[in-house]
Amino acid sequence: MAWLSLIVAGVFETFGVAMLNQYSVSRSWKPLVFLFLGFFISLTLLNFSMNTIPMGTAYAIWTGIGVVGGTIIGMLFYGESKDWKRILFIFIILSASIGLKLVS
Repeated sequence: MAWLSLIVAGVFETFGVAMLNQYSVSRSWKPLVFLFLGFFISLTLLNFSMNTIPMGTAYAIWTGIGVVGGTIIGMLFYGESKDWKRILFIFIILSASIGLKLVS
């Protein structure tokens, strides 16, 4: 259950980052509310998962999901570069996260 909550926490971190970008574009109250909601849920689930998963592992995976998710959202929706080197490094981050899960 802790691993599932950690993955969902990473997804909500990605959502929060996307809303942060949306807020910087529109300065509307809606993205701001979703930003706070996304990060609140993300940090709550991260806290729950750290009751079982070691802090270093949980934080590394949480930030890894956020980095990969934010980069993919940027490439798909905000016209960021889809260079093969970026995709390679996304794969490396994902591989490292899976490696942390396997040794934890």
